[in-house]
Amino acid sequence: MARAKSRSEKAPKTRARRSKARPGLLRRLRRWVLRALGGAVVFVLFAVLLYAVVNPPTTPYMVSEARRLGGVERDWVPIEEIAPVMARAAVAAEDADFCLHWGIDVDAVRAALEDGAQRGGSTISQQVVKNVYLWHGRSWFRKALEAGLTPVVEAVWSKRRIVEVYLNVAEFDEGVFGVEAAARHYFGVPAAELSGVQAARLAAILPAPKSRSASNPSGFVRQRAASILDGAATIAADGRAACFEEAG
Repeated sequence: MARAKSRSEKAPKTRARRSKARPGLLRRLRRWVLRALGGAVVFVLFAVLLYAVVNPPTTPYMVSEARRLGGVERDWVPIEEIAPVMARAAVAAEDADFCLHWGIDVDAVRAALEDGAQRGGSTISQQVVKNVYLWHGRSWFRKALEAGLTPVVEAVWSKRRIVEVYLNVAEFDEGVFGVEAAARHYFGVPAAELSGVQAARLAAILPAPKSRSASNPSGFVRQRAASILDGAATIAADGRAACFEEAG
């Protein structure tokens, strides 16, 4: 009888030890999660700070295309060596209110949702984040990361730096990245010597460079380029190009 009693006393003690172990395990798990999140935040901030002053040597998409094609064309040039009309044309074509928003154009997103798949709502800042830090695709997870990273980049980088990186990582033809390689590829001139029409045509082939040509433009590209050239002149006149044309 005494022996049976001692066994029954052990069961509550075992349950007590298990109940004490659970909170300890949860605390350790919580610490691991918090450390992982903290590490991710530090890594992201480091990457954003680094590319604010260091030119990205490549991008995930460039790497995948280089593997597929056996190499890509790309020559980095500072924004001072890019014809100013090229920067204005790219902004007019892709994000005319670039100087007025903080990375995400809420009005453009709303218009894109109302228009369905007929138009995009991504700003130049969002495209830079996608090209430099993320991967191409339409998943909601990637879009969420893009939306979270874009304000951080906007807070750290200048608008001028964002345009500079955009023009140097954008794809202008299959395996042709950056405006310097594109200018030589299509027109045989460096980016600094692009004319207004040439710049507008390069901007007009975005965001579908593999199905459009700047040197042998279709009627659509010609019409779009003419509209972009007008838009570039407009944002220069009304001050919407000031944020990336002024150094500092």
